[in-house]
Amino acid sequence: MKTVCVIGGSRHFGRDLVLNLRDAGVGVTLVNRGSTAPPPGVDHLVTDRADLDAALGTRTFDVVVDQVCYTRADAETAVEAFAGRTARYVMTSTIEVYEHVRAEAPLPETAVDLHATAPQGYGQGKREAEAVFATTAPFDFVAVRSGHVLGGNDFTGRLAHYVDRVRDGRPIVVRPRNHPSSFIHHREIAELLGWAALADFTGPVNARSHGELSVFALCEQIPGDPVFEVGEDASPFAFGHYYGMDNSRAAELGFTFSRTEDWLPEVVGA
Repeated sequence: MKTVCVIGGSRHFGRDLVLNLRDAGVGVTLVNRGSTAPPPGVDHLVTDRADLDAALGTRTFDVVVDQVCYTRADAETAVEAFAGRTARYVMTSTIEVYEHVRAEAPLPETAVDLHATAPQGYGQGKREAEAVFATTAPFDFVAVRSGHVLGGNDFTGRLAHYVDRVRDGRPIVVRPRNHPSSFIHHREIAELLGWAALADFTGPVNARSHGELSVFALCEQIPGDPVFEVGEDASPFAFGHYYGMDNSRAAELGFTFSRTEDWLPEVVGA
């Protein structure tokens, strides 16, 4: 039986990932701080990330999927803890690694310099974490750069921001010029992470559904008449520059993506 350790994975698409792996006959161990109980049939290791090495003991895994690696320090801790304990490591990364790249066409995985200096934030933290794994890990490494995730129990409240404002007739603040970006359904990113865990390719891979969305295209799917106004405190997904992703590498490796138009109405109506 294949064994996979999932770090995090207690909510949103992480829980879908755990269930998918379990149902595929994989032996899954969920590692988190214990705030959420694991699904039936899944082993559970309660520990803080800083104590991973000691908590793992003699455990080994075929693959690790890390849902909660946000910084260089997180990655360094993981490299130390899983050296000799796994042969493959999949990190859930983000489209935000491209946030400072300027382009007019979908960005391939090579478009970002992991070692470039940028203002600290979510995207920079992910870039630095990827760089640690890519340069120091003694195991195979994959970075799944997820598009903006929609659907499921989205704890970010970004989609709800639009639904609530359209419903209530409140204005949606946008930028003077608004650009589209890449999105993915929560079940699809869970499927892709599971696929990446059990595959044998390495390196970064972009994960997004076919069909980019702008803030206006998103609002078209919400029943009602949206009211837009230009302002400095722009709404989530109101992007001031383009940074959509090219998903052709994942497609060439064998993953079949959906189209945003196939699932967006369901997500908005949920």
